[in-house]
Amino acid sequence: MVRKIVERVPDEQLQKDLEKYRQRALELGATDARVITADKVVIDERVLAKCTYPKCTRYGTNINCPPYAMSLDQVRKVVSNFRYALFIKLEVPSEKIAGPEARDKNLDAPWRKKINEITAKIEAEAFHGSYYLALAFGSGPCMSIFCPDTDCRALVPGQACPHRLKARSPMEAVGMDVYTMATKVGWDIYPIGEATLSSEVPYGLRLALVLIG
Repeated sequence: MVRKIVERVPDEQLQKDLEKYRQRALELGATDARVITADKVVIDERVLAKCTYPKCTRYGTNINCPPYAMSLDQVRKVVSNFRYALFIKLEVPSEKIAGPEARDKNLDAPWRKKINEITAKIEAEAFHGSYYLALAFGSGPCMSIFCPDTDCRALVPGQACPHRLKARSPMEAVGMDVYTMATKVGWDIYPIGEATLSSEVPYGLRLALVLIG
């Protein structure tokens, strides 16, 4: 439902809406979702450094990853203007995210696509609910989810992203420390790298964020 814009949503209404969006994320398939205050969003230069050392294969290939994504200074300023965020978790079976087969065949792509779609829907519902500045950050490079077999159109002058209502910058691409943030809300999270086997972790996580209010 579209709600008229007000100068400031009363705190009581804001809390009700945040809980509604949290429940909505679960309805859409999230494993869990937590409402956090915006000051709990952890931004660290070392996270962005991991995009370049060693350089991610998606670096410079799409509009939502470095060096095209927002800078850390921009992100800090943006986050500081929000009061709350919805932190969203999606668990991925270990055999779909860890091990050479999962990596080579991109087996966790459906989960990455799903959490980005959940996040985009929450952002859109918040926009129509009077939180017109709501801002979402997804999980994983958008190219590998929405445009795996083509170059990024948004990087071509005069062109636009064909998936602009779903594709978002990954949290890590703008320096958000998803590992620390997950531990702070009590979620178990495991580092999964190229050498990690599926037998070594119980599951993997895809995490996303929507800034609201």
